[in-house]
Amino acid sequence: MIEALLWGLGLVLLIEGLVYGLAPHVIDQLLEQIKSMPHSVRRIFGLSTALAGALLLWAVRVLF
Repeated sequence: MIEALLWGLGLVLLIEGLVYGLAPHVIDQLLEQIKSMPHSVRRIFGLSTALAGALLLWAVRVLF
């Protein structure tokens, strides 16, 4: 279980690091767009993203 958690964390860090390293201007634009969103929209987006991640993890566990 710990091994899978560390793999997941490593993949997240790898992808984020590549985005920051290869396209920092995209991150700047994205952060500006996020700042312009109302808090309620950000909250819904964050919870929806967390739910999608949980469903993906559940599907991987059930199917594989």
